[in-house]
Amino acid sequence: MSTAEQIEIRRLAAAELATHLDGLAAVLADCVEEGASVSYMAPFTREDARAAFVGFAAEVEQDRRLLLAAFEDGEVAGTVQVVYAWPPNQPHRADIAKLLVRRSSRGRGIAQRLMAQAEREAAAEGKTLLVLDTVTGDPAERLYEKLGWNRVGVIPNYALYPDGRPCATTVFWKALGA
Repeated sequence: MSTAEQIEIRRLAAAELATHLDGLAAVLADCVEEGASVSYMAPFTREDARAAFVGFAAEVEQDRRLLLAAFEDGEVAGTVQVVYAWPPNQPHRADIAKLLVRRSSRGRGIAQRLMAQAEREAAAEGKTLLVLDTVTGDPAERLYEKLGWNRVGVIPNYALYPDGRPCATTVFWKALGA
């Protein structure tokens, strides 16, 4: 069986998300420990990561967010979210958030598969425009360009790494169904 066949991408309903909280938290904690600028500051514990996903689960339950998980040999290896709780004049738009792959699972195409599924799920929800931001110069920036995302520009000192250093952010958009 090839690596691709061992990886399953699933949309998690709130109840199912609850059963995978520990695995999802482990992925987030691993990425923050590595230094990823994904909204959280050090020190950041597994309990902090678990609490973040409890909050995401509440938004999944309210149909304000969808969450995808990549499973490798039955373990959570990565995740991405589509956030679509927007004002009435933006029902066609959503944000991609928290594309995370644990370090031990990288290099297997998981991030690319998560993004492809996120785009399909967003289109199925009637979204025609997606936006996202990522740390300028990170491998994710190259991934988004490879996947056909359009670069808007760079905002200097937009966010912080977990250790408090500032980082620039690149903003992207992609039209769906074109």
